[in-house]
Amino acid sequence: MLTAIIVEDMPEAMQLLLYDIQNYCADIQVIGTANGVVNAAKLIRQNEPDILFLDISLSDGNGFDILEIFPDLKSKIIFITASDEHAIRAFRFSAIDYLLKPIDIELLQKAVAKVKNFRSESNANLDLLRENIKNPGNLPNKLSLHTLDKIHIVSISDIIRCESDGNNTLIVLNTNEKIFVTKTLKHFEDLLKEHNFIRTHQSHLINFNFIQEFSKKDGGFLKLKNGFEVPVSVRKKAEIIKLLDQMG
Repeated sequence: MLTAIIVEDMPEAMQLLLYDIQNYCADIQVIGTANGVVNAAKLIRQNEPDILFLDISLSDGNGFDILEIFPDLKSKIIFITASDEHAIRAFRFSAIDYLLKPIDIELLQKAVAKVKNFRSESNANLDLLRENIKNPGNLPNKLSLHTLDKIHIVSISDIIRCESDGNNTLIVLNTNEKIFVTKTLKHFEDLLKEHNFIRTHQSHLINFNFIQEFSKKDGGFLKLKNGFEVPVSVRKKAEIIKLLDQMG
């Protein structure tokens, strides 16, 4: 049985989440609720829970204030938000679980299952979240990657390419390290489109900075600086040639 605290300042939303946890997450015991930062801090100090369901917008501050109060927080956090574009981007780059209101039961159960799987892992991705939240005008320069056994924090500039494997993705770094992540290639395409990454093929997403040359042989492919050859789909060929011309 895992313990949980809910931090939510809307009474109706609090009751709905409490009901959903009690009825659809049988192995979670809610040991306390709070409607603001101050009350939440008192509860956490008294009994740090396994899971913290944390609303972003609170009556006396926001959920991120909790991260400042408890820099070494051991609890796994599942954020809750109505809609906050900057916060959602920060969550996605930091691989932090979040739930959009109204909360979907299946997504709630998936978030709880992930917490159980990574219960023994450090909260290294919370440090990345703090960094991203503090610099809302900047593009994130690091990415948190969850594998089956650990959390990797990588510099986006070190990623050479991402390759699809069904609903999973293989991330290849310039150190030759390979990281297998249970996220789709589309997920990374959306995240990295502002970082000079381009989808060259149904199965390949490439960091433009690692392209060495375009070869017209065999239907066309890109040769990367590490020697790897990446196919280029027919419909992407003209776009890639144009981009290469523009880059000089």
